[in-house]
Amino acid sequence: MRLILIWILNALALIAVANFVPGIHVEGFTAALIAAFLLGLVNTLIRPLLLLLTLPVTLITLGLFIFVINGLLFWLVGSVLRDFIVDSFWHGVLGALLYSLFTWAMTSAAAQLLRK
Repeated sequence: MRLILIWILNALALIAVANFVPGIHVEGFTAALIAAFLLGLVNTLIRPLLLLLTLPVTLITLGLFIFVINGLLFWLVGSVLRDFIVDSFWHGVLGALLYSLFTWAMTSAAAQLLRK
């Protein structure tokens, strides 16, 4: 039940990001659910490997290269799906940053509500 709630909150966060960033387009809630699932899958499987491979660059840039990795993965998912479009790399970086902030805020609020 908790996993489904987080998945729905991530889809809502993706729709919110599409409303804030003009270069990100989501065609509906179903597309947002699919994109949120694929983003979760990519962040679980590919992101740790990329973080390990780019560890020297990440250390030299004091961790700022992680923004580049997150933006590239966000852009990758946008290029794979038809109903979720990310126009450019910089839209991907901004979208990934806002997406992580929105999902953090929404899941924290949901955890507080479920705890009561």
